[in-house]
Amino acid sequence: MDKKTQTKQAESPDTGKILSKPRIFSGLTLILFSVVLAFSFISYLMNWKADQSQAGTMLDKSIKSSNIFGKAGDWLGNIFIFESIGIASFIIAFLLMVVGTLILKKKIFKPWKTIGHSLFFICWLPIFMGAITKGQGVMGGVYGYQIMDYLNAIIGTVGLWVVLVSSILLYFILEFNLRPSSIKAKLNTINENTIGKVKSMMPNSDENFEADDELEEEAENSIPNVTVTDTTDKPQPPKAKDPEPVQVPKGFPEVPATAEVETIVTPNHTSFEDDRKDVSQSVSLNLNTKPAVPTSTPEQAFDMTPANPVQTQTPVSSPAQENIKFNVEVAPVIDILDDSDKKSQELVEKHGLYDHKLDLANFQMPPVELLKDYGNEEISINKEELEENKNKIVGLLKNFNVGIAEIKATIGPTVTLYEIVPEAGIRVAAIKKLQDDIALNLSALGIRIIAPMPGKGTIGIEVPRKNPTMVSMRSVIASHKFQNTDMDLPVVFGKTISNEIFMADLAKMPHLLMAGATGQGKSVGINAILTSLLYKKHPSELKFVMVDPKKVELSLYSKIERHYLAKLPDAEEAIITDTNKVINTLNSLCIEMDTRYDLLKNAFCKNLKEYNKKFAERKLNPENGHRFLPYIVLVVDEFADLIMTAGKEVELPIARLAQLARAVGIHLIVATQRPSVNVITGMIKANFPARAAFRVISSVDSRTILDSPGADQLIGKGDMLYFNGNEILRLQCAFVDTPEVERIAEYIGEQKGYASAFLLPEYVSEDSSGSVGAFDPNEKDALFEEAARIIVSTQQGSTSMLQRQLKLGYNRAGRIMDQLEASGIVGGFNGAKAREVLISDLHSLEQFLEDLRS
Repeated sequence: MDKKTQTKQAESPDTGKILSKPRIFSGLTLILFSVVLAFSFISYLMNWKADQSQAGTMLDKSIKSSNIFGKAGDWLGNIFIFESIGIASFIIAFLLMVVGTLILKKKIFKPWKTIGHSLFFICWLPIFMGAITKGQGVMGGVYGYQIMDYLNAIIGTVGLWVVLVSSILLYFILEFNLRPSSIKAKLNTINENTIGKVKSMMPNSDENFEADDELEEEAENSIPNVTVTDTTDKPQPPKAKDPEPVQVPKGFPEVPATAEVETIVTPNHTSFEDDRKDVSQSVSLNLNTKPAVPTSTPEQAFDMTPANPVQTQTPVSSPAQENIKFNVEVAPVIDILDDSDKKSQELVEKHGLYDHKLDLANFQMPPVELLKDYGNEEISINKEELEENKNKIVGLLKNFNVGIAEIKATIGPTVTLYEIVPEAGIRVAAIKKLQDDIALNLSALGIRIIAPMPGKGTIGIEVPRKNPTMVSMRSVIASHKFQNTDMDLPVVFGKTISNEIFMADLAKMPHLLMAGATGQGKSVGINAILTSLLYKKHPSELKFVMVDPKKVELSLYSKIERHYLAKLPDAEEAIITDTNKVINTLNSLCIEMDTRYDLLKNAFCKNLKEYNKKFAERKLNPENGHRFLPYIVLVVDEFADLIMTAGKEVELPIARLAQLARAVGIHLIVATQRPSVNVITGMIKANFPARAAFRVISSVDSRTILDSPGADQLIGKGDMLYFNGNEILRLQCAFVDTPEVERIAEYIGEQKGYASAFLLPEYVSEDSSGSVGAFDPNEKDALFEEAARIIVSTQQGSTSMLQRQLKLGYNRAGRIMDQLEASGIVGGFNGAKAREVLISDLHSLEQFLEDLRS
C-alpha cells in the first residue's frame, strides 16, 4: 500500500465540513443576538407603554426597566416595534438566526426562499395589523400606520381591505399552488409516499433505508462523479452504515485483483428518496476484460440493492468484484400521447370544437312573451276555510275515537294538504278507512289520504280548495329554476302541493306513460311537455316523431316540420295519422336505434352524451359514418287506438324501443285515455318507470297506470299524479292554451330551417319486400359494381355499411341495395338483420358482372 492510498483512506468523509473559528464565532453571535431580540420584543409587548417612556432614559440609573434585558431591551423594542414595523420585527430576529445557521453550514431552511417570504411579510404584515387596530397600539408600528392611513385616504376602507385580502390570497395561491388539479396531485403523492414508507418498514423491503441529512446535502453540492482506486489484496471491513458488498452473479467471469469502481450519481430531485421512488433507473455493467463463457444459465436474477443509496463511495469487497464500472443513469419520463388524440387536438386548435348549431346559427329561441300572462298567480289564504276544514277533520276523527296530537296545513294551487300526527296507539288503517266519511263531512270532491307520508311521521289528507289558483305555462317557463337548469331534456310539469315548480329530466325517466279520461288535461299535459322542450333545445339537438291518430291534437306543430320534426323519406307529412305509416315509422326508429348503437360501439361510448362530446372534440371521423346525433322523442297521443287497429305490430317495436333506446337518445311519450290491461300490457309497463296520471274513471284504471289507487280521486282540470318509481307526487299541471302553442309554432316556423324534416331510415315492410322489379342493367347506379364488391368482400348485406363505405345518403344506398337484390347478388329483406350474400367470393362476382355487362 502506497502513502497516497493510505492518506486517502485516512481522510474522513466530513473533512470538508471542518469550520474555522471565525465562522463559528460569527454564526453563534448572530444566533445569540436573534434570541436576545426575540425575548426583548416579547417583554416589550407585555409592558410597551411603560417601556416606551423609559426608552430615552438609558443613562438614568434611578429609573428601573421592566424589560427582561433592561433598558437595552426597551431601546431595541422601541426602535424595531414602535418606531418601525411592529410585530413584523420578529421576522428580523428569525432572519438573523437563519444567517447564523448558514454560516455554521447548518442548512435548516432554503435561504433565498426564506428571504423572499420574510420580505413579503415584513412589507404587508404591518399594514394588515395597522388596518385591524386602526393605529391603536404598537402591533403595526409607525410604518404600518402611515402606509395604512395613506392607502385609506386614496382608495378608502373597502379598497384597502380588498388590496390586503387579494395580496394574501394571491400569496397563498402562488406559494402552495392551490388549484384543484394540483391539490389532487399532492394528495395522490402523499398517498404514494405513505405506501412507500409502509413498504420500507417491512423486513424484506428493498426500500428500507435511511438518508442522512448531511450526506444528502453533500450529494447535492458535490461533484457527481467520484472515483476510488484500491490496490489492496484484502478489502477493508465495512463500517456500520456502509452498504452491503455487491455480489457478482453466477455466469460472470472472474476479474483481476486490481479494479476501478466508478459510481455516477445523477440526482434530479431534492432528495434521493424521491429519485428511488418516482424515477425509473437503468443500471449498466461494463467489464474492462473480455468476458468468459458463462458456466450457468444465460439469465440469472440477482439483487443489487444497497443498504444506503446516497453513499458516494463503494468499498471493494472481494477480488471478484474488481475492475467493474458501475453506472447509474436516470431515464427521462416520456409522456406518450396517442396519435388519434394528437390529431384531434390539432383539428380543435385549427378549426375549434364542432358546432352542431352552425347550420342554424341565427336561430332564436322563442321568447317568454309568446305565452299568455294570466295576472297574479299568488295563492290567497282563506283562513275561514282552513279553520272550518280543520275543525271538521278533528271532530270527525274524534267521533271515531281517533285522537290527533298535531295538525298542520300546506296550501297549494289546487288542494290543501292537512298533515296530522295521531296520538300514540292509533292504527294507520283506522284513519285510512275513513276516507269516504271525511269526504262526506267536508262536502268535497276528491279526498285523498296518504297514510303514511313518505319520509315523514305524519298522515296526509288532501282536500281540494274552493277557489283553486291557475298555474300558467308562462310562470313556470320564466322561473329561475327552469331558465338555469342543466338537465339534458328538461320537462316542467307544473307546481306541487307546496307551490314549488316541479321539473323532471326526460333523458333520465327515460320514457313517460300518460293516462287520463277525456277532458281531464291529458292533451294540455302533452303540450306543456313539448313547449318545455321547445324553449330549451336547439333544432339541431332535438327531433320529434309525432303520432296523432285523432288527427287534430298535434296538427299545430306541422309549422315546425323543417326545424324539429322527423319523418320517413317517402312520407308527405311529418305528423303521422295513418296506422300503416305508424308501423313503418316505429320499425324505422328501431333501425335508427340499431344504427346508433353501431356508431356508439365503434366510438367506444356508452351513451349519446359521451358520443356527441367526442364528436364535438373531433375525435370521431365523419368519413367512417360518424355524425352528430340529436335526441329523438316519440310522442303518441292515443295509444289505445293503435293497439286496437294494429295490435302486436305496434306493441313489439314500442316495447323494443322502450327496452333499448334510452342509451342512444330515443325517448317515448305514450298517452292513452283508456289505461286498461289489454292496452298497457305488462311488457310496456315494465319499461315505463315514469307515469303521469290525470283523473281516471275507476280505481282499477288508477291501479293499472300507477299500481296504486288515487287517480280516481283527482278533481280534473290538470290535477295529476306523477310516479317516478319511488313515490307519488300530486301536481297541478301548467296550463298552455291552443293560441299560445300556435304563436310558438309560428315564431319558430318563420325562421330559417333545414331543407326538409329529419329523415329516418327507410323501412321496407315484409309485404313490399318481394315486389322488387326486374333488374335493368342500363338503369343501374354508377356505384353498383363498387357496392357489389364491398358486399361480397365483407359478406354482409347491410345498407348502413354502404352508407359509410361509399359516403351515400340512405335513399341512394337503399336503391343500390334493391338493385343488388334484383340482380341476385343479395337476398331479400330480413328485418333488422343483414341480407344474405348469395355470391361467395370476388372471382365469382367479377364473372357475374362481366355477364351483366354483356
